[in-house]
Amino acid sequence: MIRPLSRTSLVLDVVGSFVLFAILTLTSLAFYGSGNLSTTMTEAVGVIALVIAGVLQFGAVAIGRLAPGIALIAAWAGAIVQLAGGLGPLPINLAILGVLYATAAWGTTRVFWAGLASSFVGGIVAAAQIAFVLGGFTATGFASAVATFVLVAIMSILALGSPWLGGFGWRMVLRWRASREAQSIAELSAAEEQERVRIARDMHDIVAHSLAVIVAQSDGARYAAASDPGVATEALGTIAQTARGALSDVRMLLTQLRHRQGDGPQPTLADLEQLFEHVRQAGVEPRVTVDPMPPGEPPGAIQLAVYRILQEALTNAIRHGAGGAQAVVDVRLAWMPDRVDFEVRNAVTADATQAVPGGHGLVGMRERAQLIGGSLTAARESDEFVVCGSLPIGTASDALVISEENE
Repeated sequence: MIRPLSRTSLVLDVVGSFVLFAILTLTSLAFYGSGNLSTTMTEAVGVIALVIAGVLQFGAVAIGRLAPGIALIAAWAGAIVQLAGGLGPLPINLAILGVLYATAAWGTTRVFWAGLASSFVGGIVAAAQIAFVLGGFTATGFASAVATFVLVAIMSILALGSPWLGGFGWRMVLRWRASREAQSIAELSAAEEQERVRIARDMHDIVAHSLAVIVAQSDGARYAAASDPGVATEALGTIAQTARGALSDVRMLLTQLRHRQGDGPQPTLADLEQLFEHVRQAGVEPRVTVDPMPPGEPPGAIQLAVYRILQEALTNAIRHGAGGAQAVVDVRLAWMPDRVDFEVRNAVTADATQAVPGGHGLVGMRERAQLIGGSLTAARESDEFVVCGSLPIGTASDALVISEENE
């Protein structure tokens, strides 16, 4: 029943309630002493009842935001004391309006509906009390008293229900804010997850390709060390160059993890020749065919997707393809006005699986293609492993990926 509330807010509520208690209690004492309202008790009892009722009702206002349910109980206790003292409606009863507002704005579901019920019950009790003070339900004036009671009851219910409706409106505002905040948090979490997936995919592409080249060169250097030291020295240089490039790329990705808004430079079609050179150094000869050529500068997102897909496909060819004289991989690119078609073919041995169908590399290639509305298939065909697909070229696909990378 007790809500979390900052100390500053609680102090402000208590101080404000005390000030209103002092002002309205003195006003009520003057109003009561003027004789405008009658009482069935002695003057001393009426004054004591008024002060106790004021303490309970303004105490309820003081804790209205902290504990709306307890505040409603305290307000009813003050009203009962007021009725027992024979007092009619007084200025201190303005505190009840604040309590009803609190029940609707911050109360639990049960307190919320209890506040609404209190508005109706309180209005009827106040109307009956006023009708009694004005003459009561006597035999001679019964009809007039009933009419007065009905009129006053309607007015009292409206008076008590208005702050409750105001609190209900604020409750809806708070719920809307909470919903917006939850939505913002969810969107931020989704964007961060997408960023982590993208960086993990790039990390896999970089590390897997670089390690495949390094392993192939290391094996070649080991075999050539005894017969041709010059070839071994050249292979060691290639290993060092590949490792430095991979280290630089990994550092760039780690920088992106620390600074989400700062994307580093991404590979483009101009970097494909360097990629092919790495493949040649690993002992696999890429036969590249580009027909037709790109009609202008393709979107950056398409260039990045083509580079990463070819990088992964060539890495698989190095790791799982057939060696020896068959160490050849065919790469074909066809740049159409509205799309780019690609195909990578390499020979595989009879017992080779090329890559696990559910592996991270193949999944990453498919995700890259699907992200911009394209398609990709990777499967073994007879004694070859074929990766082929198509990517649409358009501002919509480019904007989609750029938006993802900037999140």
